[in-house]
Amino acid sequence: MSRRYLSGSAVALVTPFKNDGSVDTDAIRRLVQFQIEAGTDIIIPCGTTGESPTLSAEEQITIIRTIKEAANDKIIVAAGAGTNDTIHAVELAKKAEKAGAAAILSVAPYYNKPSQEGMYQHYRHIAEAVSVPIIIYNVPGRTGSNVAASTILRLARNFENIAAVKEASENFAQIAELLDERPEHFAVLTGEDSLILPFMAMGGDGVISVAANEIPMQIKQLVEAARNGNLEEARAMNKRYRKLLKLNFLESNPVPVKYALAKMGMIEENYRLPLVPLSVENKLTLDQELNALGLI
Repeated sequence: MSRRYLSGSAVALVTPFKNDGSVDTDAIRRLVQFQIEAGTDIIIPCGTTGESPTLSAEEQITIIRTIKEAANDKIIVAAGAGTNDTIHAVELAKKAEKAGAAAILSVAPYYNKPSQEGMYQHYRHIAEAVSVPIIIYNVPGRTGSNVAASTILRLARNFENIAAVKEASENFAQIAELLDERPEHFAVLTGEDSLILPFMAMGGDGVISVAANEIPMQIKQLVEAARNGNLEEARAMNKRYRKLLKLNFLESNPVPVKYALAKMGMIEENYRLPLVPLSVENKLTLDQELNALGLI
């Protein structure tokens, strides 16, 4: 397995809902086609941006199968399939693999705050249960605990299918340690759109991006420019889209990005409680930037 298998521009896909609250599979197919045309490398549904906490197990399988069929092998389909109960996380990973996911994004256990050994054992059980590559999703801001670089590296060295980490933190000391000491097969991806430029300059492999829902081609170009050392081009792109990357987090993700996609005519603006629509004031702020960028 080469490092480049899980590298480049990956989109953390939203889950579109119909007005009755059900999953909108027609909209999913439109989103997949949009990503394929933009040259996105990996599509990842059923993560944080996909409102995974409020998706049933059956809905997750339906979403993965719909995307797999729509992608038609033109894009790598990974899938969010994690939780803070190890037994349940193993079940979700196995079901996602069976549904056709080519890789699994598995969030670090949240709320229970396990020790580093507990983190290791959690991912060990998942790695031993599936054969597809696993992306460790380290997001301390949401989980309340950090998967230490030493734990991630230990997992990467001991399990060939522990293939990548989505490092969704601003901990550059940890990022540097991962990049410097990782085994050859292991990819390090940022989960922070605003850090793509410095992260890629440090030798990172790519991004799992929220903004790629709205501007997939531009995120792909930013990643490629930074990876190829075209820093002037990368800086210009980063400057142009920096405000949008920030505004996507005006309120809890994925509320702003789903509003933007609705304004762009891609999906209906529907959420599942406890998420609610963007405030009127923040809608106006986001509208201004979407208009300035020519997206609406």
